[in-house]
Amino acid sequence: MEATLTDCVHHSLRHFMYRNAIFMCERLCAEFPSETNMQLLAGCFLHNNQAYAAYRILKGTQMAQSRYLFAISCFQMDLLHEAEAALCPPNEPGAEIPNGAAGHYLLGLIYRYTDRRRSAIQHFQLALSLDPLMWCAYEELCVLGAAEDASSVFGEAAVLCIQKQYLHHRSENLQTSNDDMNSASSRNSNSDDVRTRQSKHTQSNNLRDIPTNYHGAVNMGGAGSQSINGGSNISFYNTPSPVAAQNFQLSAIAPPPLCRNTQQNGSSLNSLGADSCSRSTINSIIQAPRRKFVDEGKLRKISGRLFSDSGPRRSSRLAGEAGANTNVSAAGAANNGTTNSTKYLGSSKMNSITFRSVAVRKGQSFANENVDEGIQNEAFDDSRSNASLSISSSSPSSDNRTLEQGAPKSVGGSLTSDAKIINGASEILCLLRILGEGYRLSCLFRCQDALDVYLKLPYKHYNTGWVLSQVGKVYFELVDYLEADRAFSLARHASPHSLEGMDVYSTVLYHLKEDMKLSYLAQELISTDRLAPQSWCAMGNCYSLQKDHETALKNFQRAVQLNPRFAYAHTLCGHEYVALEDFENGIKSYQSALRVDSRHYNSWYGLGMIYLKQEKLEFSEHHFRMAFQINPRSSVVMSYLGTSLHALQRSEDAMMMMEKAILADKKNPLPMYQKANILVSLERFDEALQVLEELKEYAPRESSVYALMGNIYKRRYMHDKAMLHFGIALDLKPSAADVATIKAAIEKLLVPDEIEDNL
Repeated sequence: MEATLTDCVHHSLRHFMYRNAIFMCERLCAEFPSETNMQLLAGCFLHNNQAYAAYRILKGTQMAQSRYLFAISCFQMDLLHEAEAALCPPNEPGAEIPNGAAGHYLLGLIYRYTDRRRSAIQHFQLALSLDPLMWCAYEELCVLGAAEDASSVFGEAAVLCIQKQYLHHRSENLQTSNDDMNSASSRNSNSDDVRTRQSKHTQSNNLRDIPTNYHGAVNMGGAGSQSINGGSNISFYNTPSPVAAQNFQLSAIAPPPLCRNTQQNGSSLNSLGADSCSRSTINSIIQAPRRKFVDEGKLRKISGRLFSDSGPRRSSRLAGEAGANTNVSAAGAANNGTTNSTKYLGSSKMNSITFRSVAVRKGQSFANENVDEGIQNEAFDDSRSNASLSISSSSPSSDNRTLEQGAPKSVGGSLTSDAKIINGASEILCLLRILGEGYRLSCLFRCQDALDVYLKLPYKHYNTGWVLSQVGKVYFELVDYLEADRAFSLARHASPHSLEGMDVYSTVLYHLKEDMKLSYLAQELISTDRLAPQSWCAMGNCYSLQKDHETALKNFQRAVQLNPRFAYAHTLCGHEYVALEDFENGIKSYQSALRVDSRHYNSWYGLGMIYLKQEKLEFSEHHFRMAFQINPRSSVVMSYLGTSLHALQRSEDAMMMMEKAILADKKNPLPMYQKANILVSLERFDEALQVLEELKEYAPRESSVYALMGNIYKRRYMHDKAMLHFGIALDLKPSAADVATIKAAIEKLLVPDEIEDNL
């Protein structure tokens, strides 16, 4: 009965009938109460996204696998200290982490979200050393800025590690198979009475005996993994752990196999009609979320500076639209190397985007903070295997099922199988080296280098949703919105079901002012998954583009509720609070984003902008410098760091920073405008006019440029030219506040500066 119920539970799980699995597993636990069966029931609840139920079931259990499942439940419920205690019992300081690489990865996540960066890095590295194919651990290291070069992580040592695991598990499986066959032979020769009873109830006994585990445990793999010859079919690359090695319990957590397990020509006996070809591989309970790109957002010009009509949360860039003759394709950025990023600018709407300040609206870390989404939806996911989560093989599980069709029976065949495994591992690791290096460079904001690496991918891998999304994020970071739009559109076409990077895509459309496309994207994402934070971020961007900041804020708060570890949603909430001039709540939102991801540099930038508006200049300079340390290639961050230095009367340092910003992105007019402001304050009017004349080529329809030139001519007592430039500034339709400032300057045109200062 126990074996029949167990097999029924696995059959239900394989077919995603979680309610039926829970019901039958409850019957199993009622009839045969044991911790192993409790593990199976907890796994059913985790499949059904009911972590609270698994938490109650496993609380107080002691087996290694039970502690791991309990830690998973605690992590999903945000009980991080309990999760840590389950993986590292305080009363057992030397206890080994359950489930090997998967356990170290989970512990790394716990340390990361409890602000213990060094310990998190250590455990992510341990996870990679135990399982070189654990890509999610490498992603986390990239997000933390601690990843080693991909060629060293996925190099020859990784190939040898995979080969060693394969040889170890193969020999282990053969030994287990021989032991089981000997045990079965001995049992058959010494139990005539049992055979007599079996002859009366052949079918019934077959159902009972086939799942029988001579080691006293239950096989979560189900009948599909059982064969007449016996022997556990444990995949060779399973993460080593004491529990997995001794009992083959639920702890065998591993990535998908390099090769499909196929059966030998010999027949296998199936229980309850289960598929005889089912694979007994085990998927990882935790899958690391793909992290979103840490981008810059649109900037707003400092409050009190001249005449920008752009919104405070999007852009401090000089607002205004470039005319048809705007030379946006002028020179590529020196450090960002945007040589390939201007390919589609000629007929684009980039002509309407002149002052490219990009740090506020951009905020998604390259590795999406959507950890809960990955763990919650994929815990115990056995969708890619027909037999999942093997606990200690409950029946002799075919020794004739090996990694290759027709298991090698000779030394030559064994060598052939080994060679295939090594070749397959080498091919996979070669691919991971390219992907890993591109992702690492992206997280370090070496954008052009990352693009060059991604271009080395084979065509079939480059044109996948994940890679195209990463390419789109890189172009977004390079402020090449048209190329970013193109890449994200291709990603949507390649994987219309994927939400990877769609929050960043919505920001791209926001910058391009593509309200129709943005509205369509938001509606599509909501219809695809209403419980994904990316969907609500897109909806919030849609409302923000319409200047409905209160409704946009509600949508971003909904994204935060769905996943509190989604840093970009916190940052967008901060932008909306700043737009509503609620600086206190804006500071809280930015700080929440930094608690999730301390390298989320645009939250540092957002705090710097708030403190600059509040004239807390030392705080402002500190936060801008933190953002600059994380992303030293951002022209916008350098511009505002220079502005804060100038406000602190450190004009020479400010000028040096502005020069760096101009060299970093010559297509960004913001640092040129700020440089002109600094020159005016130093009364170097001729140099300031020369910079502004050059700036007019980039932004011919920017009212702030003409207003500043009018002020310079006024101070040089060239009233006719001053009036001309003030008039041009008014004709370019600046914001209402800027109109009032320009008119006030015109009224005082003939008033000497000394008298004006006294007034």
